[in-house]
Amino acid sequence: MTTPATHIARLLRWGRVLAKHGALRIIEEGTNTPAPVRRLCKLARLGTVQPRVPDYAAAFRAIGPAAIKLGQTLATRPDVVGEEAARNLLSLQDRLPPIGFDLIRAEIETSFGAPLDALFASIETEPVGAASIAQVHRAVTTDGRTVAVRELDLRREAASASELAEAMKGQEGYRIPGIDWDRTNGRVMTIEWIDGIKISEIDVLRAQGHDMADMAHRLVLTFLRQAISAGFFHADMHQGNLFVQADGTIVAIDFGIMGRIDRRARQWLAEILYGLTTGDYRRVAEIHFEAQYVPSYHSVEEFATALRAVGEPMRGKPVSELSVGQMLDGLFAITRDFDMQTQPHLLLLQKTMVMVEGLATAIDPQINMWDVAAPFVRSWIRDELGPEAAIADRLRSDVSTLLRLPELIRRIEDRFPAKGGAPDQAPLPHVEIMWQRKRRGKPWLGYIFAALAGGALVWATTQGIVLG
Repeated sequence: MTTPATHIARLLRWGRVLAKHGALRIIEEGTNTPAPVRRLCKLARLGTVQPRVPDYAAAFRAIGPAAIKLGQTLATRPDVVGEEAARNLLSLQDRLPPIGFDLIRAEIETSFGAPLDALFASIETEPVGAASIAQVHRAVTTDGRTVAVRELDLRREAASASELAEAMKGQEGYRIPGIDWDRTNGRVMTIEWIDGIKISEIDVLRAQGHDMADMAHRLVLTFLRQAISAGFFHADMHQGNLFVQADGTIVAIDFGIMGRIDRRARQWLAEILYGLTTGDYRRVAEIHFEAQYVPSYHSVEEFATALRAVGEPMRGKPVSELSVGQMLDGLFAITRDFDMQTQPHLLLLQKTMVMVEGLATAIDPQINMWDVAAPFVRSWIRDELGPEAAIADRLRSDVSTLLRLPELIRRIEDRFPAKGGAPDQAPLPHVEIMWQRKRRGKPWLGYIFAALAGGALVWATTQGIVLG
């Protein structure tokens, strides 16, 4: 187990790396930065020569993959980190230093046990993208299909992509590339090649005549369907992982980070979102207590009031008019004040929601997340939590129970099998033999009768009664 001293040493080392690249300047110069934090920033940069323009991407690359993922998320929120920092961080999404192709070739041939020419008719030696944990090469298979090869332990990722594709069937304007399972193993994943424009290239998309408002609306609804309807969502939705095809279809790639929440948590999430969009803070508070997110010794009414203080300023306004930082400060304050424990399965969801909101805002600055979410959530609650849905759930449960009965009977028969051979004969009636009857009799009764008779005879004689 890692000791606290190790964690502190690691944080100090990361702070030093950030300071060398000027990445702490934004915190040190922030008007709302507490004085102790500002002093720590000054201490971290002591003796360093910082660049004139902060290089956040280089700092996160130097720290490692976890920091790169954080940087990819921050790149979607220029409203939080600023336009300059967001542009700098965009390079973390697909422009990291690539691995030499000789190593890639060796990895592919070793993992498949076959020469590269037997798998691909051609493959480009220069990667089209290199991210935190993999890089992508364009290739043509021996049967003539154009594909993208991504190198790392990606068999699980391929399965995630396949599962998400099934869950999103019928979702208009959004799709997942097909998986080439014959050329996918534990170290290499091969998927359908996507010809499209990165969703971050807003000016190019607008110049081609795409409906940006519709695209932003579709992106939000796609995420809501994944999270609330399917309970399985793409949790790495930054600009480098989303492309737009000529017909406006959004195509997602890179399924290394996926989120999953069970049905009960989805119900809570839907009701919380609906409560916030409609201003029913009392119900939102009750859901938190029912989910045991808030200790029972707190007041539902006070919690509802705290939620109102955060939610009311957001309702009915476009994202461009909201202070995300202020909103997050309010939510964190509620977490502290009401002793709420961190819910790991919801942290990834919250992080993805922040990314989706940032992307949607970049595409359409006037989008109102609440107005987009409310009709979907209202419809889902009606279909999934209404009276008809409750009856349907009960019927499904009862039918499922009935369908399990034959299997239960088979298990009982397997555990207590019938005996083989001819059937057992009916038992003969019990017949007592003579000595058993004698032994079973009560001879002492005879002695009693004899004694009584003798006694009566003696009494009669003494009384002078002559028996004829």
